[in-house]
Amino acid sequence: MRRRLLFSYLTLTLVVLLLLEVPLGLVYAREQQRRLTASVERDALALSIRAEEAFEANGTAQFRAVARKYQADTEGRVVVIRPSGSVVVDSDTNGSGDQNFRNRPEFKAALNRRELSGSRYSATLGHDILYFAVPIVNGSTLIGALRLTYPTSYVDARIARGWWVLIGIGLVSLLIVFLVSLGLARQVTIPIERLADASARVGRGHLDTRAEVPRGPPELRELTEQFNTTTTRLERLVHAQQGFVADASHQLRTPLAALRLRLENLESEVSQMPDVTADVAGSLTEVGRLSRLVDGLLALARAEQATVRSEPLAIAPIVSGRVDAWSAFAEEHDVTFVVEVDDGGLVLATPERLEQVLDNLIANAIEVAPAGTAIRLSATTTGGSMTITVADEGPGLSESQRARAFDRFWRSADGRRGAGLGLAIVRQFVEADGGSVSLQAASTGGLAVVIRLGAAPSMPARR
Repeated sequence: MRRRLLFSYLTLTLVVLLLLEVPLGLVYAREQQRRLTASVERDALALSIRAEEAFEANGTAQFRAVARKYQADTEGRVVVIRPSGSVVVDSDTNGSGDQNFRNRPEFKAALNRRELSGSRYSATLGHDILYFAVPIVNGSTLIGALRLTYPTSYVDARIARGWWVLIGIGLVSLLIVFLVSLGLARQVTIPIERLADASARVGRGHLDTRAEVPRGPPELRELTEQFNTTTTRLERLVHAQQGFVADASHQLRTPLAALRLRLENLESEVSQMPDVTADVAGSLTEVGRLSRLVDGLLALARAEQATVRSEPLAIAPIVSGRVDAWSAFAEEHDVTFVVEVDDGGLVLATPERLEQVLDNLIANAIEVAPAGTAIRLSATTTGGSMTITVADEGPGLSESQRARAFDRFWRSADGRRGAGLGLAIVRQFVEADGGSVSLQAASTGGLAVVIRLGAAPSMPARR
């Protein structure tokens, strides 16, 4: 944003400078040409009078000295010819005295008693010249002609100096505008950057973040104050919601445990009554499901309240430990484990969270895996991230079902597919550690849960 503001300020300034300086430069160029033309005409008339006096007094040598001094002072070349075209005076010491100028356009006009001014290319000199030619008369008698010339580079140099002055003024103006704009842009963008940083921190779960109220424009102060007010209300609302879930779940655990104990006691007492035993067993199953649901709500509440505290963890022992913990349950379902893990890989995660994530994924995989199949667990490090995959050979999910499977208590339209809180807890824990999780179709036909977390540099082996 700062760059855009600076670009806008400088662009506007540049446009204004161009609108002002280009016309000014053109006017200056025309004025210099006009002034030089007027000066040439004035000097040519004055020199023609001096030349007429010199002819009358036979003082050609003195006039030649005057002409050469004039050229030395002003760079203007003075040429005087007789009516025959022969050169009488040429202030250019390199000029040829034998040269005839009668056929030059300006001398033709002057010998016809006309004054002529303009510019043309001189083949002899090899550059453009600005000239003014006047006749020299004594009474009614034409005694010669005088031409005063300047190279156009003379006026071009003066015009170029004028343009360079304007360019210098423009550059200094741009520099001043840049410095002033930089201060204005910082006054606007720094509070916005701070506000954006505070918003990002709030988005990462740091609801106690508040943005510093700037001293800048009142609009930014009001925006920052509104942000802080909204964040305060959001923090209170979220804490109230989390507190309600945690308190409700915690309060439900005690009566559920008591109810389960009573049902287990009742089951032992009615063991000789098959109908009652079946009802009690069903009730125990529902109580167990309700207990898992309450535990899931508690886990979610803790995950939402927790802050990120990831640390480098060796992935191999964690995966091995979870496989050992679930081996007995897997054997009951005739399911085996296939583990492919980098032995030296280190993952950035929270120990308890990562273990619970693997527990949820392994439990889900065992429930859907057909007998005689395998659950594959892999962990590979690529660049600065580690990919952990848990894949089963179950029925899997369609693409649309995979897109909804992380929703809490989601069920498919036909009611045959659904998810409780397990995958929601997995996503909450993984994202709390700065990672991501996705569902993909496994190469074996089932479902593959892919987790990506940051990887820590592997520690060198001890000798």
